[in-house]
Amino acid sequence: MLKIINDWMHRYFSDEEAVVMAVILVLGFTVVLTLGGMLAPALIGLVLAFLLQGLVNFLERRKVPHMLAVWSVFALFMGLLTVFLLVVLPLTGRQLSNLFNELPRMMSELQAQLLLLPERYPTMLSEDQVLGALEAARGELGQVGQLALSYSLSSVPFLVNAMIYLVLVPILVFFFLKDRQAMGRWFAGYLPRQRGLMNRVWVEMNQQIANYIRGKFIEIVIVGGVTYVGFVAFGLNYAALLALLVGLSVVVPYIGAVVVTVPVALIGLFQWGWGDQFIWMMVVYGVIQALDGNVLVPLLFSEAVNLHPVAIICAVLLFGGLWGFWGVFFAIPLATLFKAVLYAWPRQDNQDAPLAAD
Repeated sequence: MLKIINDWMHRYFSDEEAVVMAVILVLGFTVVLTLGGMLAPALIGLVLAFLLQGLVNFLERRKVPHMLAVWSVFALFMGLLTVFLLVVLPLTGRQLSNLFNELPRMMSELQAQLLLLPERYPTMLSEDQVLGALEAARGELGQVGQLALSYSLSSVPFLVNAMIYLVLVPILVFFFLKDRQAMGRWFAGYLPRQRGLMNRVWVEMNQQIANYIRGKFIEIVIVGGVTYVGFVAFGLNYAALLALLVGLSVVVPYIGAVVVTVPVALIGLFQWGWGDQFIWMMVVYGVIQALDGNVLVPLLFSEAVNLHPVAIICAVLLFGGLWGFWGVFFAIPLATLFKAVLYAWPRQDNQDAPLAAD
């Protein structure tokens, strides 16, 4: 057994650079897991700066001075943030509040409709089964209501945290954009002089992550915006809230589109019933989803993430469980990082990494 372990260590960790890279990866994951809450503003600022860096590079390629490019992109970022805080957030907040107020009426209508099922299908459903399902649904809604109430009662600390984020994150974004090269040189000074393995992994990951984050952000905006226009055209209630959910659903591959369809369909059914308007609304919604998957995604993600669907779903479950929303958002880049490290890692043979899609 000891010989097997020694052979495995010699095979994969005989290279000094491989050992250093393994230590960096372990330290990075450990810091995020243990200190992620405290460093959240810095991590969010880093993500947003990485998202905006493409615009800075674009302006610099057009001979715009570095500081002018940084200030221009930062002004655009602050403008978009202001619009989100003053327009999008209050609108979705009001619609969410209205939805909570309408839930008792919706539950009453749902109960009346479900209680008709045992009469129509007595061999498949009984009245006790329907009543049990309704009680379970009421219990879940009660827990959601208590959670919303607890957030409203603790609004003062929530507002304090929000103000801290609103001050710190823009400042961090600005300095990450302004001093990116200086910070990169400082970090590189602690790495080995010979770092061919790290350079190979970084070149692949820089292209993959940049393409993924920027493309995913654009996809969220386009899908959410087009969906909002479609819902407003049909006069669907809670259009802004549902469009925001549809936009965010593209973050979770495969699962998000299926999950977000449920509230969209339920709201439409409660508003119109099973009629022509509901059917046409669902047809338009399906067309938007189809265009997103078959047209928008291939256009935005020029560098395809070559991961098997099983690997993507497992990555979403794993990193989402560890880091919540940000873990879900970065599940695919993190899985791609893992695959890139496996491919570039020095070893005696060149077997294909198991995460690559056929």
